[in-house]
Formats: sequence, C-alpha cells, structure tokens
Amino acid sequence: MHKGKYIGVSLAIVVLVACATNGSKDMAPFGGEDSVKYAGELWSRLGKVNLVGANASVSKPYDGQHPHGAVLDTIEGTLKVKGHTGVVIVKRNYGGEGVSIANVANDPGAYLKAVTVMFKREAGYDPENKDWFWAKYKPDGSLDQNEAGMSLAGRVAKGKPKGCIACHSNAPGGDMVFNNDRHAS
Repeated sequence: MHKGKYIGVSLAIVVLVACATNGSKDMAPFGGEDSVKYAGELWSRLGKVNLVGANASVSKPYDGQHPHGAVLDTIEGTLKVKGHTGVVIVKRNYGGEGVSIANVANDPGAYLKAVTVMFKREAGYDPENKDWFWAKYKPDGSLDQNEAGMSLAGRVAKGKPKGCIACHSNAPGGDMVFNNDRHAS
C-alpha cells in the first residue's frame, strides 16, 4: 500500500525536476539557458558599437524614477544580433551617494548601477509583447537576478503583475516604450 504512494510521489518529483531543468532549454519566460546565452551575445554586440563598457557613448543624463535609478541616460539605435537587425534601447541606471545629473555627467562610471536593455527581436519571438527581449545587466556585463535567483533576460516577468513587461505594457502608443511612440506592431 505504501509502495504505491511512494511511486506516485517519485513520479511527481521526476516531473517537477524535468520542468525545473528546462528540458526544452527555455520553457520559463525568462532566465533560461537560451535567454542567458542570447543576453551574452547582445552585451557583446552592444560593446562592439560602444553602447556599453568602458568606452560607452552616453547621452544627456536626466532625472530617473524607480525601478531604474535616480538618474538615467538612454540611447536608442539599431543593432544586429545573431543575423537579426532590430531596434535597441539602452538605459543606464545611476544611483548611490552623491548621485546627481551633474555628477553623472562628469563621471558616469562612478554612479552606474545597472544597464537595462530592450532589443526588438525577430517577428514571432513574443508577439503579444511586441517581440521585445529584455535584459538587466550589472555594470560589468553580468546579468542581474531577481530575488528568486533567476537571471533577468528574455521575456522578463511575463504574465506577472510586476516587472519589465507589466510596467511597459502601460506605455502610451501600444509600443511598450515610454520615451517615444514608435507605433511598433
């Protein structure tokens, strides 16, 4: 009698482990192996065009807001990643003791806390969210993680009440972008 219970429990554990190990490499909406790998390629390409790293071009800093930072600077352009050219939005998030627009303008590296990126992937990647790929990097290019230890790359917080997609769903124009209305489909 107990034998049947244990077999059922063992089967349930095997199913949970199979789901947790991401048998299809990227079952979770974000943070899976494929998303992390793509985020690495994205960071590399951003560095090659000086949008991140020690030689990064910066724009005019402006007052920011949570969750990004007290001061921000944003640069938009196009980028080719793995054979696909798409719009990229790079937002540098500044904070810390003494952070101000003037101090960031004079020494951005001293206040950089994170780099958040939206990259328009190929059609069909995530059509209900305008095919945006989201990533949050630490200043050194490693991926930041949420409280549960999931890497913040891919369809970040898809289906959740908080996070990149939930917040940007409220952007005017239906394009998930706050700083302009690009009329994206």
